[in-house]
Amino acid sequence: MSEIFTLTVGTSPLILSQPHPGTKLMDGLQDRLTDDARKLPDTDWHIPQLYQEIASDLSATVLSASYSRYVVDLNRDPEGASLYPGQSVTGLCPVDLFDGSPLYLDRKEPDEQEVERRRDQFWRPYHDALQEQINRVHQKFGFALLYDCHSIRSEVPRFFEGTLPDLNLGTADNTSASASLVSHLKETLENGSFSYVLDGRFKGGYITRHYGNPDQNIHAVQMETAQCAYMDESFPFQFDPQKAALLKPQLKTLLEALLNWAQKTYNQA
Repeated sequence: MSEIFTLTVGTSPLILSQPHPGTKLMDGLQDRLTDDARKLPDTDWHIPQLYQEIASDLSATVLSASYSRYVVDLNRDPEGASLYPGQSVTGLCPVDLFDGSPLYLDRKEPDEQEVERRRDQFWRPYHDALQEQINRVHQKFGFALLYDCHSIRSEVPRFFEGTLPDLNLGTADNTSASASLVSHLKETLENGSFSYVLDGRFKGGYITRHYGNPDQNIHAVQMETAQCAYMDESFPFQFDPQKAALLKPQLKTLLEALLNWAQKTYNQA
């Protein structure tokens, strides 16, 4: 098992990518961070726990990052291109927190050579593993379903105004997955009890946009969940079992909708 990620290989065509739940830091990095950054506030907290039972029930393949996004952001373009031109974003190796405050102590930011080393050591192995699983599933079934799991605080003024809906489904403006699949997922969310938006502030990051290729029967979507729906958003960021128990059935229904759509579309027995 890699120290960079954990991988559980399932038997269904569903792949869950979890690029931001990691809390590990490379040697020496903690001493370079501000006190606020050491709390890792921008982590996608408890995402593996939130999806664990669902993934097992659906025999999904799960790829989950072990290292913090402060080491390298696995959902960013490796060359540093912005996902949302003209809007505030964090980079491949972030230098600030979501609230805009510094991530590093004075003059402790990584230089270009360090960014390149982190990309090679942490970014590429995760993406090599993800590509390998997509290829495996696609070869086995003739299609692949990639669901990128994320979460974020419900209020982050730097990135969006007001309070985020509970469930934020991103499809890169209907380009990373079949239009009929997107319509089916939207209908599923409409029938649920949680607030949602389709392709709102979070349309899908690098993973959704890079790997989604509906013309080749590879369908990718991103789910950005507001953390208030399943945890305490303030430090120490505790998981809330009661809230999660209400949310999990909705998430499972959405993933079942993915599989049901594929079964009908590709005539799977």
